[in-house]
Order: sequence, then C-alpha cells, then structure tokens
Amino acid sequence: MKKTYYLFNPGILQRKDNTLKFTPIEEDENGAERNCEPRYLPVENISEFYVFGSLTANSALYNFLGQNDISVHFFDYYENYTGSFMPRDFLLSGRMLLAQTSHYQNRKKRIAIARKFVEGAGFNIQKNLKYYNSRGREIDDIIARIDKYIQTIQQIDEIDQLMGIEGNIRMAYYEAFDVILNNYKMGARTKQPPGNEINALISFGNMMCYSQCLRAIHQTQINPTISYLHSPGERRYSLALDISEIFKPLLVDRVIFKVINKKEIQEKHFNKELNKCLLNTAGKTLFVKEFENRLNETIQHRDLQRKVSYRHLIKLECYKLAKHLLDMEEYKPFKMWW
Repeated sequence: MKKTYYLFNPGILQRKDNTLKFTPIEEDENGAERNCEPRYLPVENISEFYVFGSLTANSALYNFLGQNDISVHFFDYYENYTGSFMPRDFLLSGRMLLAQTSHYQNRKKRIAIARKFVEGAGFNIQKNLKYYNSRGREIDDIIARIDKYIQTIQQIDEIDQLMGIEGNIRMAYYEAFDVILNNYKMGARTKQPPGNEINALISFGNMMCYSQCLRAIHQTQINPTISYLHSPGERRYSLALDISEIFKPLLVDRVIFKVINKKEIQEKHFNKELNKCLLNTAGKTLFVKEFENRLNETIQHRDLQRKVSYRHLIKLECYKLAKHLLDMEEYKPFKMWW
C-alpha cells in the first residue's frame, strides 16, 4: 500500500536513480544552516507529499513525480493550504467536463447537488453530537437547533441562502465543542490565523481533509475546478471544498475530540504569538499520525458488502457524484450509519 509522507522540516528533495532523496536542513546554535543525514524513499511506495517547510526541488524532480503519479501539497507558515503539484490529468474526459458544466449552469441541477452536500454534512455533524450526547454531554438544545436548520435545506432555492444554512449549522455545532472537549474552550471560530488551540486544530485538520478530497477527485474523471455549493474560483479547486464538507465531521472533528480528550496533544504542542496560535512540529506530527490512522480505519460497507477505509470512502463519493453528473444514478451523500 502506498504511503503519504509529511515533510515538516525545510529540506532538499532530489531524484536519485529510481529513488527519492530527502535531505533535511537544520540551523545550528549560531543560526547557520547545515544538511542533515538524508533519507531515501522508494518511489513505488509513495502516494503523495505534504510539505510544511521550505522545499528545494527542480523541474527534473517534478517530472519524475508526475511520471509516478505522486502529488505534492504545500502549506504556508500559518498552516494554510497554498497549492498542489498534481500529475497530469490523464483521466479527465470531455464528456464529463461537459456534464459538470451543464449541471453547474442549470440552476435547478446545481442547487440539487449543493443541497446534497449540506444535507450530508449536517447528518454527519448530528451523528457526532448524538454520540457525545448519549455519553453524558448535555447538548440536546444544540441538536434540536441543527435539526431545524436541516429541515429547511430542501426548501432553499438559492446558493447564498444554502451557504447561510450551512454556516448556521457549523456555528451551532462549534458551540458544542466547549461541552465535548475537556480542558479547552473553542470560543468563536477564528482562522487566518487561528486564535486558540482548538481553532488551530480545526484549520489544520480542514486543510488536511481538503487535500485528501482533492487527491480523490484527481483519481476520477471529474474536474476539481467546477463546484456546486462553493462558487468556482480562478485559483482554487472548489469541488474539493464541496466534498470535504461531508467528511470533515468524520475525519477532522473525531480526530480533534480524540487527541484533546485523551491528552495526546497538549499546551506544549502549540506556538502562541500575539493573536495567533499554531501547532508546532511535534503537534503536527501527532495530529497527522492520528489523521492517517483514521483514514486507514475500515468499516463494513453496506452496499459493497466488504470492508473499505475512510480514505477509499472519499474516492467512492467522487464516483457517486460522477454517476449523477452522467445521469446514471442519483447522487446520495455519504451518511454515517453506525
């Protein structure tokens, strides 16, 4: 099985025959840079890279990565996703592109798909809340409020109003974090940069989920730039934002609840400067470990009658959307059934 590699330290990534060579760069006590012991990575075992530090590479390296279907996702100092190197879109088809465009331009078809994304996100959010409510966390009022928002989804005919409903669901959901989490308060949702520890975890986790959705889209015939809930933008793969709404409660929020309540991530894993709070390298390492564990966790799929990983569920979601766009089968968003 291919692996995801996370590069937290600055370094040099090079091709070495049919292997990749990563040389981390560190500063000594005088501030001078020095090369550390290199790591050699078998290219056939690599799925993608997540780069959080400065990376030195050349075009020959990226040609090699493209030939081996290896993606590279980049994040800035504030943990914001800044872009990706994606291999050539060899799966894209004209028929699918026309179908996607047609569903976007047709107002009724677009709103129908957008409703599905909000519906799936709302359902999975409620699953999380009901799980903790049954374990002594008193959040009945928040669950009831979100139920009312969800009941209005099918009545909405405008994208802006639907985004408003999605925002209201999220705001109510985040109120419950102060009840679910031990020893930490989230307060208001803040980002770019995050204002406290929980906001830092949410921002970092959401970017991880977005990247996973982008990778899954790239492995299908659909185009990541044509979206339905979020407006397509010139500089972002907005369809990944749509699909990630469904999976953030499963992948990101469950990981946050675990690492905080089990004290795997603590105060020492954050850097705080003025009005911003960011995970340090040790904190990122712990989070991505749990995130990877979550992605690789399997469930018994009701329709396929076999075990599939959460990572594969994202790819299956893309296939379902593709069938809908080609008028083969109505799209139904993934909803937790356990």
